[in-house]
Amino acid sequence: MRLTVIGTGYVGAVHAACMAELGHEVLGVDVDAERIGALAAGRPPFYEPGLSAMLKSAVDSRRLRFTTSLTEAAWFADTHFVCVGTPQRADSGASDLRHVEAAVDGLAPYLPGSGYERVLVVGKSTVPVGTADRLAGRLRALAPDVDIAWNPEFLREGRAVRDTLRPERIVVGVRSVHAERRLREIYAPLLADGTRFIVTEPATAELVKLASNSFLATKISFINAMAEICDATGADVCTLAEAMGADSRIGPSFLAPGLGFGGSCLPKDIRAFAARAEELGLGASVVLLHQVDEINTRQRRRVVDLAERMVGGDFRDHGVAVLGASFKPHSDDVRDSPALDVADAVRRRGARVRVHDPEAVDNARAAHPELQFALDVAKACEQADVVLHLTEWPQYRELDPAALAAVVRTPALVDARNVLDPVAWRAAGWTLCAPGRPRLG
Repeated sequence: MRLTVIGTGYVGAVHAACMAELGHEVLGVDVDAERIGALAAGRPPFYEPGLSAMLKSAVDSRRLRFTTSLTEAAWFADTHFVCVGTPQRADSGASDLRHVEAAVDGLAPYLPGSGYERVLVVGKSTVPVGTADRLAGRLRALAPDVDIAWNPEFLREGRAVRDTLRPERIVVGVRSVHAERRLREIYAPLLADGTRFIVTEPATAELVKLASNSFLATKISFINAMAEICDATGADVCTLAEAMGADSRIGPSFLAPGLGFGGSCLPKDIRAFAARAEELGLGASVVLLHQVDEINTRQRRRVVDLAERMVGGDFRDHGVAVLGASFKPHSDDVRDSPALDVADAVRRRGARVRVHDPEAVDNARAAHPELQFALDVAKACEQADVVLHLTEWPQYRELDPAALAAVVRTPALVDARNVLDPVAWRAAGWTLCAPGRPRLG
């Protein structure tokens, strides 16, 4: 089939490459000519495992092309996926839908003359409930014979290619048999492999993404609230999380205690969900989400305070090494990165900070030019008085504590992600601290 993908940021670029991998002919569309040029040359504008090779293969085979022209997109295909960003508004927690509206409004005038009998516009962007129906009214005013559906994405950065080609479920919100049939045809290779296909109306499809992310964020903040109680009582939050996760009703996923969540999705989505509920007069139903957000933000302050105690209560004239800049491993995304937030807070308290990350140094430097960066761990840790482990890259688990002890000024470590082996680090002479594990201190 022929498809277009409007918006070639993180979601759009991955979706376009994966749809081409499934055998479709795909045209990616974006207003950013520089990004389009890079993608057309087979170079993704961000790091995502597996994407680069897949993108190059799709471009070389001509199954995937890119353009800045919505006119070309309208003539190219009868199915258009909208994958543009929905950032948080500057004046509130609500979603900024300008890019979604611009994509739909920009495409609509070209659809009636495109020669296709029935056109389908499919939203993948994360939007407040009710957006699809509102956009349908705008769309049909300009292009009456157009269906609109919502097909939320459930991508995890670092696993986005796998999540697209081997999804746990595909959710589609439709209002016509035609739209459902078209989407079944597009995803036919995945359905043949047994992927669950959940059909509902657009409002439920919109809610699935926001409700899922809000629930995951709640699990993370819950275990971090437990870490605070463990710090006060001498209990161990890692053992607590292991015991809780052994209960099949709870499960171990997203019960990793530590620095909390960041990135472009969870923080933004819980705030947007709460804002929309309040618009509907249902603010009391989402009080929990405000608490989840506050607990998550508090974890960053707690790690800064913990690190400051490790250097005697005052960061001034002390060197701090930060391991990790991306908001999660296997990504170069630094948007709302807890690691960089902590690094900058430590700097503002007077420390000399040097940051290392396997993939995100360039993006981190652009976002925080006031910080210093190093391209190898040893250089970042040179003459440090405390090392902060803030992003759980697997490379950091493989570090040799004894070798690192030889380059720091003081072998002191804050494992803010609670994944390093305390026995090995202590055996090499390190003093350890970690949120929710007071017995390590």
